[in-house]
Amino acid sequence: MISLAAYGRLIRGNRNFRLLWGAQIISEIGDWFYTLSLYSLILELTGKAELVALAVVLQVLPQTLTAPFAGVVNDRLSRRQVMILSDLARAVIVLGMLFVRTPGMVWLVYPLLFLETLGWSFFEPGRQSVIPNIVGEKEMWTANTLAATTWSFNLAIGSTLGGAVAAALGRDAVFVINAVSFVGSALFLYRMKFAEPHLDTAPPLRLRDMGDFTPLREGFTYVVRDVRLLAMVLVKGGLGLLGANLVLLPVLGERVFPIALEGSEANRGAMLAMSLLMASRGVGALIGPFATAPWAGRNESRLRRGIVVAFFAAGCGYLLLSQAPTLPLAMAAIALSHGGGSTIWVFSTTLLMLKTEDRFRGRIFSAELAFHMLAISLASTVAGRIIDSGFPVRHAVMVTGLSLFLPALLWLWAQRLWRGRPQDEYTGG
Repeated sequence: MISLAAYGRLIRGNRNFRLLWGAQIISEIGDWFYTLSLYSLILELTGKAELVALAVVLQVLPQTLTAPFAGVVNDRLSRRQVMILSDLARAVIVLGMLFVRTPGMVWLVYPLLFLETLGWSFFEPGRQSVIPNIVGEKEMWTANTLAATTWSFNLAIGSTLGGAVAAALGRDAVFVINAVSFVGSALFLYRMKFAEPHLDTAPPLRLRDMGDFTPLREGFTYVVRDVRLLAMVLVKGGLGLLGANLVLLPVLGERVFPIALEGSEANRGAMLAMSLLMASRGVGALIGPFATAPWAGRNESRLRRGIVVAFFAAGCGYLLLSQAPTLPLAMAAIALSHGGGSTIWVFSTTLLMLKTEDRFRGRIFSAELAFHMLAISLASTVAGRIIDSGFPVRHAVMVTGLSLFLPALLWLWAQRLWRGRPQDEYTGG
């Protein structure tokens, strides 16, 4: 069982993890500052949910397209250096959003988002892959849970503060803060010192290697030779259906639950409502793993069963949201759903970290991320299009909730793959 003292010991006693954790906090809070302002800007200048969906797609789909190559890069080069370069590039890219001020300039949002996403697609597999290199196996669950719940905390705080700062100071201040956060993250990563065992046997990366699919075939063979590993890689693809929230919550904030601010423009009240809805998503995602970790412990069977329950919780949360009459009740329903979603993320990531060899981790986590982002892209596109066609946003929320029952049932069916295993505790990767 994980206690609060265990998290404290990890942070105090492991300098590398402390720096990685600090980098995560700085950059992710900046991201959530920025995301809501960006979606609000698109809705204000165009009024189209479909264009918000396109922004979401460009924030996630490039990760699917580049995931195989990002995995190879992270398995051939220093993952620490890849993360630092990614942060610095994104700091420059997000400053370009300052030029989007009229409907005629909205087009600029999309290539900038595409480039920023390319940077993230190289950063995130590296971050997940280095955790096993800087913590021991006994601390793996603690480190992974803390990283996931920190993302949730950053979402809650970043969304709340981002809405408040945008309402008070305007969007430009938000874009600048996000750029600065990437620089801060790079400085934290620069101070990390740790061994990267995959470099001992990795051949040098050459430009022509990007067209060599041998490493991709090796990674594919590694996954499919164990159908249980393949099932774990696909879990986050199912969770990606919940990604429609990136379109649904901004639209709900603007059209269903706007907050009236005396003496302020209507769009600022809408941004505040969006930030509260997103913040409730973060609160739920923060509570979920903390609430379920004591029950799951180090028992692999409970981790797998917990994923089933969490999928049903996520679906039920959105069914309740579709009927919520007030903003506070909507926030409670969102918290329930994303508490389940965060639990799925933590449980499935922990299983993969412990069951994957270090030399394959970059490719495995890139592939897992690719499935997740592809599902988010599809769900967001469908949500945006049906809302713009006249489909009520509450009905779109209900469809999202019902869709999450499908991966729940598929993962429940997949549990038969583990029948007859001799033990039920972690064995390491």
